[in-house]
Amino acid sequence: MKFTIEEVTVYFPYDNIYPEQYSYMVELKRTLDAKGHCLLEMPTGTGKTIALLSLITSYTLSKPQSPLKLIYCTRTVHEMEKTLAELRLLHDYMVKSIGPAAKMLALGLSSRKNLCVNSRVLAAESRDSVDAGCRKLTASWVRAVAAENPDVPSCEFFEQYERAGDAAVLPPGVYTLQDLRVFGKQKGWCPYFLARHMVQFANVVVYSYQYLLDPKVAAIISKEMQKESVVVFDEAHNIDNVCIEALSVSVRKQTIDGARRNINRMRQEIDKFKATDAGRLRAEYNRLVEGLALRGDLPAADGWLANPALPDDILKEAVPGNIRKAEHFVQVLRRLVQYLEGRLETENVEKDNPVSFVSAILNQAGIDQKTLKFCYDRLHSLMMTLEITDTDEFLHVQTICDFATLVGTYARGFSIIIEPFDERMPHIPDPVLQLCCHDASLAIRPVFERFQSVVITSGTLSPIDLYPRLLNFHPVVSRSFTMSLTRDCICPMVLTRGSDQLPVSTKFDMRSDPGVVRNYGRLLLEMASVVPDGIVCFFVSYSYMDGIVNSWNESGILRDIMQYKLVLIETQDVVETTLALDNYRRACDCGRGAIFFSVARGKVAEGIDFDRHYGRLVIMYGVPFQYTLSKILLARLEYLRETFQIKEGDFLTFDALRQAAQCVGRVIRSKADYGMMIFADKRYSRHDKRSKLPGWILSHLRDANLNLSTDMAVHIAREFLRKMAQPYDKTGGGGGSGRKTLLSQEDLEKIVFEGSMNDMF
Repeated sequence: MKFTIEEVTVYFPYDNIYPEQYSYMVELKRTLDAKGHCLLEMPTGTGKTIALLSLITSYTLSKPQSPLKLIYCTRTVHEMEKTLAELRLLHDYMVKSIGPAAKMLALGLSSRKNLCVNSRVLAAESRDSVDAGCRKLTASWVRAVAAENPDVPSCEFFEQYERAGDAAVLPPGVYTLQDLRVFGKQKGWCPYFLARHMVQFANVVVYSYQYLLDPKVAAIISKEMQKESVVVFDEAHNIDNVCIEALSVSVRKQTIDGARRNINRMRQEIDKFKATDAGRLRAEYNRLVEGLALRGDLPAADGWLANPALPDDILKEAVPGNIRKAEHFVQVLRRLVQYLEGRLETENVEKDNPVSFVSAILNQAGIDQKTLKFCYDRLHSLMMTLEITDTDEFLHVQTICDFATLVGTYARGFSIIIEPFDERMPHIPDPVLQLCCHDASLAIRPVFERFQSVVITSGTLSPIDLYPRLLNFHPVVSRSFTMSLTRDCICPMVLTRGSDQLPVSTKFDMRSDPGVVRNYGRLLLEMASVVPDGIVCFFVSYSYMDGIVNSWNESGILRDIMQYKLVLIETQDVVETTLALDNYRRACDCGRGAIFFSVARGKVAEGIDFDRHYGRLVIMYGVPFQYTLSKILLARLEYLRETFQIKEGDFLTFDALRQAAQCVGRVIRSKADYGMMIFADKRYSRHDKRSKLPGWILSHLRDANLNLSTDMAVHIAREFLRKMAQPYDKTGGGGGSGRKTLLSQEDLEKIVFEGSMNDMF
């Protein structure tokens, strides 16, 4: 269908549109007009992705004199592929509607592991090994030797891509990762380097958050992106955590030992070069006197992860004299590693700030702040000079230099925390030195400053007012949408007690109580007897899930549950969990029914959909607070309180409730779907906790469902399932509801004409 929002003609590839999709597009257009940033919370299953793609591509078409580039960031490769599939549908519709003028280039970009077509390189298991395998065949010095000696292996795909030169381009169209691999094989070109080259010419680029938020990756991949770009962070409810992880570094005993091996190897290589090619080391010394701003001149295949600290001006400075000579730099690294090893040998938890930590390094190891700041780039330069290709072997010394550069650059927003063991396993010595970033705005600020509009969107952004404070920006639009439904297909319940009227909660002083464990088990048993198909249970942690499953097993509750349905469990092993999920779906498909035990903040809670018969009920056992004795969390809470005036309790509740909402949101993936959500903890009955849930869940949470016992919840479930089994009008407007939830072209024109969109909500 085709419709107009103000002066923009929007091309939408479906015959009908939801009212909230239209409202979403209106707010999005306001953001683009204002050239600002926005926060938009849209319920799951309401077509957020296609609404975004339709509006932004149509907006670009309407302004040919200043076309916008769309940079769409997803969390996983699976989400990237889904986005590109929607985009292809839209692209075909636009070309059909207005012809060749609508043609565009859109592509997904991922790591070499997902794009490489060289079977020798792909034989490696990890991503780092694939990167190193690629480098061994494509580095400029390897190719120079291979040109002289045909026995030296090189990558035929990369060589053909290089020979093609300017002719190596992608024709217009939408390319998934699979499409790029197929195209690369047909042409004999390397799909990874082709995609990286085409990113700067594409109208739409879909890739991972890290390509913009992790400065080490962003400086290589995203440096060419124009300011006139719209950046979309989809499923961005955890964006603050992604930002913090991008600038945090952990150093363990294995890191120290590995770094020592790396330094010894570099020392041997330096001695070898001194004997055979001293001029190369001299040339590097002269270059370092002039500064490090040489990355732009490197061949694409020689590119390395960029400086982890954001200030770009250090590249223009001369490298400190004490690390210009290769052997001097190696000595500095040796002293730094020795100092860090000494700091790891502690029996007590230590907390420090960057300023005093850097001061201690100067006093005890004789390394000043400026030297630390240059460590990462100096290491890069040395590895290039020494022609080291097996970069996966040098990850440990890279981590040390990463740490040094960050601690030497930032005086605020970080803490150094040294723990001799994990508090949850105090009998196992496992010392770790962590440079923890507490300020999410440090990683995302360059994105806000550099690009015209940034859209942060998800199904669970509530409470939405905390994100601008956490990320330190001012959105021009901040809006939460509700879900328009023809029937109440979402049934949230708050269960506060068992059938015996004993309260249930995962509060620390109650979670191990036999009465609570028994009532939680009885709840699942009763629900398994009345709910068809699939049930998903989320627990607050792996340890709590293990404990409660063991208790249910010993008391016989688990055996009783399995009379009704199969039970499958998420573990920390990815392969095991994938197999469990596959068997869960098969059990639901064949009518046997199954129950899946999962963990809040786990892989399943973030990325797996339990739509239709795969999830008729989701039970959230407890409130998934973070581990509140974590030293890292305590340091972050202190920083948030002092810097952004965010109270500890407010942040912890906000974080726990967004995780809970993310878990229960897995069960509704479209308007034709239906499902129940049980929040099984007495704390959810408190208004201050409950009010932090997204509006689209709260709007269906009736007062009568707020303080339930197990037998009451079972009665409500029976009634709800009976009601959902009845036929219904998918378009709305019938049954006396008076509101349409699926709008046709005529409906939209009427709404626009009357200007009564607001009356629909």
